[in-house]
Amino acid sequence: MSPTIRRAVIPAAGLGSRLLPLTKAIPKEMLPVGDKPVIEHTVRELVESGITDITIVVSSGKSLIQDHFRPNPALVDQLRADGKVAYADAVEEVAELARRGHITYTDQHGPYGNGTPVLNAARNAGDEPVLVLWPDDVFTADVPRAQQLIHAYEQTGCPVLALMPMDPADSQRYGVPIVKEDLGDGQLRITGLVEKPKPADAPSSFAAIGGYVITPGIIAELHEQTRRWYERQKNGQPVNEIYLTDAINAYAAGHAVYGQVIRGTWYDTGNPADYLVAQMAHALADPKYGAILREQFRRLDHT
Repeated sequence: MSPTIRRAVIPAAGLGSRLLPLTKAIPKEMLPVGDKPVIEHTVRELVESGITDITIVVSSGKSLIQDHFRPNPALVDQLRADGKVAYADAVEEVAELARRGHITYTDQHGPYGNGTPVLNAARNAGDEPVLVLWPDDVFTADVPRAQQLIHAYEQTGCPVLALMPMDPADSQRYGVPIVKEDLGDGQLRITGLVEKPKPADAPSSFAAIGGYVITPGIIAELHEQTRRWYERQKNGQPVNEIYLTDAINAYAAGHAVYGQVIRGTWYDTGNPADYLVAQMAHALADPKYGAILREQFRRLDHT
């Protein structure tokens, strides 16, 4: 049976300004979490979920991303000649991962906003649904987040947003869904999102996190937003950024949209504090390094 979703988009054109000066020369997507750069975690999640066509949307200064996934036969040959077989295998395995995901790259162009890279990559998707994952996010789960979203799409045939339970006090950090119906097993019918509401105004106790299944109707809304943006700019009127959530809200006004509560642990690496938490969590979970770190923590507690 053919997969219901085979395409995915990873928007990776952002500046990483919240992590400056660390990201001045290194793309935020290439910062390590464990023994892999953040974006590799996302690519692995997609490939493990059956995705065979990944588009990474980049901007200038992001060539390290391409370099990471590009085959490097000369390096592999040198490592094997030096007897470093495990390292050679690791380098080849990353290139094989890129081949399995059929990674291609496109430059971001158009108005500012996170909807633009999605439109850049998805405009040739035709009638196919597309997965969108941000490269700031790392998930650990028995079933990959992408696979959970695909399953929800297979059940509904409609756009799906990844959700997680939220402390209402944190509502101003997230887009919060308006829940129309709880269908059970973590699946919710939603009618839109409220961006960063005050706790008293939050319409639910869930947060929209990095993960979407978008359909041609949402891509059409992005096209319409962009058309209006250029029209307003031409007429000298104020213009806003193009946001994916705005397109989802416009679509949800007349069509079914669902949220899927994701089973797993989410790590946001887009700011210094959360990046450090992600680093520590992955290091502690590592079978080789976890015990070493715990022993070091015990020593620090006694100093």
